[in-house]
Amino acid sequence: MRTRIRGRRSLRELTGSPYQLLLLACSFALAGYAGVRLLAGEAVPVALWFAGSALLHDLVLLPCYAALDRAAVRLLGACGRRTWLPYVRGPALLSGLLLLVWFPLISGRVEERYAGATGLSGDDFLARWLLVTAALFAGSALLLAARSRSERRSRSGSRRRSRARSATKARPPASQ
Repeated sequence: MRTRIRGRRSLRELTGSPYQLLLLACSFALAGYAGVRLLAGEAVPVALWFAGSALLHDLVLLPCYAALDRAAVRLLGACGRRTWLPYVRGPALLSGLLLLVWFPLISGRVEERYAGATGLSGDDFLARWLLVTAALFAGSALLLAARSRSERRSRSGSRRRSRARSATKARPPASQ
């Protein structure tokens, strides 16, 4: 068995399995192909859009959703319900992602262009996004309720078992 020097990692620990390396190489190849195809026509506007979106995310969106997350942690921590946090973060993340992707249609800014390009009305995207958001939070609330119920059952079952064990320990031995 080979001993390791303290603080140094083996090559296998650093690189992972060969399948992970193959998957990583394939994803880089796909990203490179997409980049070449995307930048083939109009490289400057695409590069400006990419740089602008990175700056918008890092300078505006990241501080906003970090502040919202910190507020949720404080609020749920003050209520003693910090375990509820994943059930709020999940639907909020998915709803925010949907809002980010479909914002032009949700805000109604491109309804005419959308209708002209697809022949469909673009006026109900806000209602649909609100319904999807409500469904995400309702599903998360159902999962939380099911988890809380199963935890209560397991706790009450373990209390009953411990009471039964203590009752048998307190009972005097049967005389023969």
